[in-house]
Amino acid sequence: MIATGILVVIVALVFARLAYGLILPFMREGLGLDYQQAGNLGTAAALGYLCLIMASGIFAARWGGNITIVIGALLSTTGFIGLSVSSDYYVLLAWMALLGFGTAFSYTPAISLLVGWFPHRRAGVIGIANSGAGIGLLLAGSLVPYLGQAFGAAGWRITWGVFALAGAMTAIAAYFLLPNPPALVAEGTATKAAADRAIYRNRNVIRIGLLYAIIGSMYVVQAIFMYSFALKAGLSGILAGRLAAMSGVLSIFSGPACGWLADRFGRRKIILALVIADMVAMALPVIWPNLPGFGLHYFVIGAVMSGLFTVILAATTEAVTPAQAPVAVSYVTLFYAVAQLICPALAGLLIERTGGFQPVFVSSAALIAVALFLGFRLQLKTAGSSLENTAQSGT
Repeated sequence: MIATGILVVIVALVFARLAYGLILPFMREGLGLDYQQAGNLGTAAALGYLCLIMASGIFAARWGGNITIVIGALLSTTGFIGLSVSSDYYVLLAWMALLGFGTAFSYTPAISLLVGWFPHRRAGVIGIANSGAGIGLLLAGSLVPYLGQAFGAAGWRITWGVFALAGAMTAIAAYFLLPNPPALVAEGTATKAAADRAIYRNRNVIRIGLLYAIIGSMYVVQAIFMYSFALKAGLSGILAGRLAAMSGVLSIFSGPACGWLADRFGRRKIILALVIADMVAMALPVIWPNLPGFGLHYFVIGAVMSGLFTVILAATTEAVTPAQAPVAVSYVTLFYAVAQLICPALAGLLIERTGGFQPVFVSSAALIAVALFLGFRLQLKTAGSSLENTAQSGT
C-alpha cells in the first residue's frame, strides 16, 4: 500500500504539477509562449485543483478513497495525453486544468487513506509517501533534459506521453493495491455537521492552512520558474536538470527524517526550523545567481520541503479527531489551492514586467517571512505531549 501511495504521489504531485517547470523552457520554445502565458498555464492547473479539492474529500468519504484515487489518476492520464498532442494555447489551458482535477482526486485522498490504515504512525507514513515527490523530481530532472536533447523539438511532447503511461499504470496499481481502510464509527448527520463546523473555526487549523498556503505556493513558483532562472543565468540545461535531480534525491529522505524529528522534538520547533531554511533557500539565487547559489538553493529545497509538508500535514491530522482528519486535511489544502491559483500567474506577470526573475524570489522570501510569523503563533504538539489546541475547543 505504501509503495503504491508513493507511486500516486509521483504522478499526482510531481508529473502533474511540479514537472511542468522543467518542461516549460522546451514548451515555450516550441510553442512561442511568453512568461505570462506560462504562468497562466500553471494557474490553470491550480484552478482545477482548487475546484475539486473539497469535492474530492466529500467523494472519498461517500464512495471510498480507492475509487477516488483511480479516477484522479485517469484524469491526470487524460491530461498528459492531451498536452502531448496539442499546440493551441487555450486547449493547453484546458488540459492543465484537467491535471489539477487529477491531483485533487489523487493526492489528498491517498494521504488520508494511508493515515486511516496507520493512525498511530501518521508522520512516518506521510513522510514515506511524500518521499515520492523526491523520487519523481529525480526521475523528471533526469528525464526531461535527456528527452529534450534526444528528440529535439518533440522531446517535451514525448515527456508528457511518458507521464501518461505512468498515470495509466498508477490507476491500475491503485485499484488493486490501495484498499479502503476500516470504516470509522458513523456519526449522525447533525453531529458530523457540528464537528465539521468546529474544524472550520479552529484557529490553529486556520493558522496551519495559511502557513501551508504560503509555503506550498512559493514552492510551486520556484518549481515553475527556478529552472528557467538558472538557464537565463548561464547554467546549461543538463546541469540545471542535475541540480533538480539532486534536490529530488534529498527529498526522498527529507519526509521520513523530518517526520522522525518532529515526533522526537515537537512539530512546532521543526516547522520553524524548516521555514527559516526555506526562506534562506529562496534568497540564495538572488544573492548569488551562479552555480553555487543555484546549487545551494536546490540542496536546501530538497532537504527541507518534503519534510515541511509532512510535518504540516501530520500536525493537521493531530489538531482534530481521527474521524475529522480527512476533512481537516482537505480544508488546509484548500488554503494551499487558493494560493496556487493566484501566485504562478502573478509571478509570470512580474517576470514579464520586470524582465528578470530576481523580484519574484525576493517577494517569495518576504512571504515566507510571514509564514515564519504564523509558525511562531502555532500551538502544536511538543515532544512527549498531546496537542494543546483541539478541534473541540476551537481556540
